[in-house]
Amino acid sequence: MKWLACELHTHTLHSDGSQTLEELVTGAAELGFDAIALTDHNTMSGLIGKGEIEQEYGLHIIPGMEWTTFYGHMVTIGLQEFADWRDVSRDDIEKGIAVVHRHGGIAGLAHPFRIGSPACTGCFWEYEITDWPSVDYIEVWSGTFPSIQTNNHRAFELWTQKLNEGYRIAATSGRDWHSQDKTDDPLSVTYLGIGEEANMASLHTDHLIHSLREGRVSVTMGPLLTLTMSDGDTTYPLGSVVPPPLLRTQNTEQLLLAHITLDFSARAGKWSLPDQTLMIKLFSNLGEEGQAEVVGQPNEPVLELHMPLSANDAAAPRTWIRAECWGTMKGAYVRIAFTNAIYFEEGAKQP
Repeated sequence: MKWLACELHTHTLHSDGSQTLEELVTGAAELGFDAIALTDHNTMSGLIGKGEIEQEYGLHIIPGMEWTTFYGHMVTIGLQEFADWRDVSRDDIEKGIAVVHRHGGIAGLAHPFRIGSPACTGCFWEYEITDWPSVDYIEVWSGTFPSIQTNNHRAFELWTQKLNEGYRIAATSGRDWHSQDKTDDPLSVTYLGIGEEANMASLHTDHLIHSLREGRVSVTMGPLLTLTMSDGDTTYPLGSVVPPPLLRTQNTEQLLLAHITLDFSARAGKWSLPDQTLMIKLFSNLGEEGQAEVVGQPNEPVLELHMPLSANDAAAPRTWIRAECWGTMKGAYVRIAFTNAIYFEEGAKQP
């Protein structure tokens, strides 16, 4: 799978940013991004000149808009046309999400626990969601050095809670990028995975939207962390569903393996880590299922780990699993990277 480095939450001077689209794209290209989503507040006018700028800088611009209301901000990307945000009340956000979907876009909760009014009108999510399957993703990391922020801890916990409840929702990061001011804070990157057969020269932003919709997503402030699962015959990437295992017999038992890679060459030179031992962890709805130590400055640019997992227990089934990388950045021990989930169907089938 090919992984594209994306920034999915940005603004220009068409809303409350202080940068033009070209300045934004210039800054993104210098930071090693392959794509950005332009998500100005309640307008898509900042996309004027999109085609020419994409061609000049070789960077994909995903059309979008941040619905900015009194009850929450919702990042909508992939829109083919303007989706009006004004005809939605606190109790029927699903109606607005349906409009976004009809216009070819996907919808995610933006910084759902950031402090709200009067500091940031509507930043704190107050919409009542009764149909969680309609939500495409949650922005669990917002801002720079996102993993140390309390509001992001709460957003990450919300995502985990929804996974535990059986909902298959993606998780992303977003800088909420308003200006070209320099920062020493670590920046998070949302990587979207596309098939190896994809032609990069003819890649369309629809491919990236599809990847996000399917949960082929990994988020990091450093090296690119990826996860696949295999059952001996088939490999399952992020966002996919592992079918029920074959029933065990006296002489056979299905082996389930987690394959983890840590790619230090991704955006090399655009981030840094102190010399250290990193911890790779596997988490599921059952809790922590495995861990391994890796050298933080390896001789090889890509490290590969393989962890066996116990077979699914019908009494306490595994319904999802993800990988995380933990280590020290700027003196704090933090979650440096995490993958989206791979899911499991419950039960067992006859061989």
